Amino acid sequence: MTRASNVLDNHNIKMRLFKIDFSRHLPIYAALLLAVLLSACSSEQSARPNVVVFLVDDLGYMDIGANNPDSFYETPHIDGLAKSGMLFTDGYAANPVCSPTRYALMTGKHPTRVDATNFFSGKRSGKFDPAPLVDNMPLKEVTVAEVLKEAGYRTFFAGKWHLGESEKYYPQNRGFDINIGGHTRGGPYTGNKYFSPFDNPQMEVDSPEGDHLPDRLARDTAKFIDENKDGPLFAYLSFYSVHTPLMGRPDLVEKYEKRAKEIEGTEFATEEQIYGDKPRQVRVLQKHAVYAAMVEAMDEAIGKVLQQLEDSGVADNTIVVFTSDNGGLSTSEGSPTSNLPLRGGKGWVYEGGIREPWIVRYPGVTKPGSVSDVPINSIDLLPTLAAAVGAEVTHEIDGLDLKPALEGGSLEQRSLYWHYPHYSNQGGIPSGAIREGNFKLVERYEDGRVHLYNLEEDIGELNDLAQKYPEKVSKLRSQLHAWYEEVDAKFLQQKEDGPKPWRP
Repeated sequence: MTRASNVLDNHNIKMRLFKIDFSRHLPIYAALLLAVLLSACSSEQSARPNVVVFLVDDLGYMDIGANNPDSFYETPHIDGLAKSGMLFTDGYAANPVCSPTRYALMTGKHPTRVDATNFFSGKRSGKFDPAPLVDNMPLKEVTVAEVLKEAGYRTFFAGKWHLGESEKYYPQNRGFDINIGGHTRGGPYTGNKYFSPFDNPQMEVDSPEGDHLPDRLARDTAKFIDENKDGPLFAYLSFYSVHTPLMGRPDLVEKYEKRAKEIEGTEFATEEQIYGDKPRQVRVLQKHAVYAAMVEAMDEAIGKVLQQLEDSGVADNTIVVFTSDNGGLSTSEGSPTSNLPLRGGKGWVYEGGIREPWIVRYPGVTKPGSVSDVPINSIDLLPTLAAAVGAEVTHEIDGLDLKPALEGGSLEQRSLYWHYPHYSNQGGIPSGAIREGNFKLVERYEDGRVHLYNLEEDIGELNDLAQKYPEKVSKLRSQLHAWYEEVDAKFLQQKEDGPKPWRP
């Protein structure tokens, strides 16, 4: 036998042995293959980004240090979030009051399209009756939580809901697996309000006496994150803070009372009024100690959740969004904050009522410490998150996926619209508005008067350019009226035996 034939025989023997061994251990190999495939699927699942959304109630644009280095309030954790993500200088709420903006965040729709144009149950009259108001978010609406849940996410809600009058409309029936505290009311008006016992109908377990509400909501959110760190998870922390009643933690109130004594200057000025004989008072100086305490306590709560992301090892795979539902409360209910240089506040379509803090941290997409002046809106949250997690959106939406802006680029050209056919509790004028580029047109619904502002040159909306640029007014007004028609906007109504209101 030659050496070559010996080699060939040995090779054939080994091949036969291999075949025998493989067939004998086929179940083992199959199990190993299955394990590899499952591991790959698990890795793919865990690689999908987690999502945490912070929504603060009534927080003004100028209430955080990232937007206002001279702010009276300390917000180190929010400011740190901005440094680790992207700060939007031109971020907006969909409406100057809470429920409509919350509706827009949930659905990606203009609240005008569904007649959810005021806070739910808000039907105050003035010279005219307000427009018809739908004050429940219908069950047919598809929420961002439902979109993410369908994509395999574990979903969690904590805090203020204010999108329906009964339990069938509450978060646990709108796509959230867990609901802590979300119900009908627009503020913490039960129990001891911001301090336990909370007596909240959607908190199965109350807190130890004296517990602070933002801390409680942050702890529940942090617990959810840690228990679901293998992901993917979606946590939506919707603070009751800094909405009235104005109540602060005693240690923080004392801190800011001392600081306020060192600040001199005029605290209030007057804003135009739409009813009554007295001018509306508007705060022009930040020095309200209780409100400052509420802001800092909210910031501390955010810090606890952000720390939990780090401790659970998921911070580098979590999209974090921070925003507010309307402008700061500057013209009513104690007028605790100033929005200057922005005009007006909550309840007004001036910038003080609709321009909001907006921060997004999207690891691998947003550059740490970046700033964008791309105008964005509450309607953009759902499409952005859906695209980020690869979820399909099959219902009608108005918002855009913000990823091009988050990457440092721009979005497709569009105008932003607001429609508020109501008399706000804060004195706001029933109005509509359109922003296109740097120009903003405000249209008053009582008489149809219009005002035009160049926001790049006049962020305070003090220099009306309507007479100077009639062609610009005509163009923007035509666009605004076309949008009214598109979304079937409703307007002020005539009172019995009263004058007829203006119509576009």
